[in-house]
Amino acid sequence: MTTNLYQLEPIAALATAPGIGAIAVVRVSGEGAIEVTNRLFRGKDLTHQASHTAHFGTLRNDDGSIIDEVLVTVFQSPKSFTKEDVTEISCHGSEFIIQQILRRLMQEGVRLAQPGEFTQRAFLNGQFDLVQAEAVADLIASDSDASHRAALNQLRGGFSRQLKALRQQLIDFVALVELELDFGEEDVEFAHRDKLRQLMLDIRRVLHPLIDSFSTGNAIKNGVPTVIVGKPNAGKSTLLNALLNEEKAIVSDIPGTTRDVIEDELFIDGIRFRLIDTAGLRQATDQIEAIGIERTQQKMRDAALVVYLFDAKNVESGELQTAVDEVRASGKPYLLVGNKLDAITDATRELLETMLGEPVVWISAAKQTHLEELKSALSARVRTDAAVQTGSAVVTNARHYNHLTGTDNALARAVTGLDSGVTPDWLAMDLRVALQHLGELTGEITTDDLLESIFSKFCIGK
Repeated sequence: MTTNLYQLEPIAALATAPGIGAIAVVRVSGEGAIEVTNRLFRGKDLTHQASHTAHFGTLRNDDGSIIDEVLVTVFQSPKSFTKEDVTEISCHGSEFIIQQILRRLMQEGVRLAQPGEFTQRAFLNGQFDLVQAEAVADLIASDSDASHRAALNQLRGGFSRQLKALRQQLIDFVALVELELDFGEEDVEFAHRDKLRQLMLDIRRVLHPLIDSFSTGNAIKNGVPTVIVGKPNAGKSTLLNALLNEEKAIVSDIPGTTRDVIEDELFIDGIRFRLIDTAGLRQATDQIEAIGIERTQQKMRDAALVVYLFDAKNVESGELQTAVDEVRASGKPYLLVGNKLDAITDATRELLETMLGEPVVWISAAKQTHLEELKSALSARVRTDAAVQTGSAVVTNARHYNHLTGTDNALARAVTGLDSGVTPDWLAMDLRVALQHLGELTGEITTDDLLESIFSKFCIGK
């Protein structure tokens, strides 16, 4: 078929998850993909069928024996995921059948695809930019409503199209600034400085919300590390078991029972929380407990959210105030949770909230009361779902974050230099750095090593 795309040698791979199932799909893409599949297929002549049509028939060995009854879907270039000629062979999900089909394809000159090679070809053929390509892997790996929405937003363009447009405007200005270097002795100014300054400020205004969203986006993608801390016997393990609805942690009246970190996951409002039960914070009585307490403190430093749980029945106000002040001083988002609500009066509850100066989520972990209120408070404290629900761009990828901050830093230097009257060569240097970061972010500037690093993390068949 005539096309203005560069079609690479045909590749094939299993596009569905490995293992025995009702059906499996083998994808073939590249120059001659339809012709190669047609040579194995007995049914309609696939080379004369319209794009996006499915055809029933059999796939044959070279001796004419039947491998399987299949359904072959034809996608003609450029109207396919890779923008190449593509066939998708739906067969029965037998590992033996799949291997026989791949063997026959290789006999016809098709090679096995590398991890992520289909998506890499889609990127190289201009189907989408690099940010969108990476979103394909994120979409496949999404395991919550929030991560699914974030990946889908990126796949649809997210912030990359806006950045590409701004980058092009910046390129135009850089060309003018560099033109000035050719007339260095004539003191000419082709790039209007006020307009350049405004453009840089406009780009930074776009960058800042994206940069700020990374902590939220990282939590969306990888789960929110939520550490439960408090004194021994505050009910941390009981709370973990109640939230998970299973006996995950050992519960005992003996202080210091939990000596190591216990982790599990809980989904709340489409957000994945990585709940971490820890050793109680107190003066250790032995070396093993001391190690557990040190791990607790490390988990607090690494956490995205801290739940400070205290025993409302047996609490000393000064000690509680000191502990809460330490949690606040950590700078981490936190929730104060009072346990054993059933054992205190309303007056005691109001007194404790007044002393702490902020609301407390009151529960009874042992009786599993008000746990839904706690879950709602956790969801509200993270504040991720609203950003994803409204379609706001959220940065979930560390590579994107690094290039966004690199762009912002370069533009900040350029604005400062512009205001202080630096020479065009110094100004151009910072602008080039900003352009490099933006280009690598969206894939307008790539290297083989960069593409290898990104696409090698994809699954084979995608």
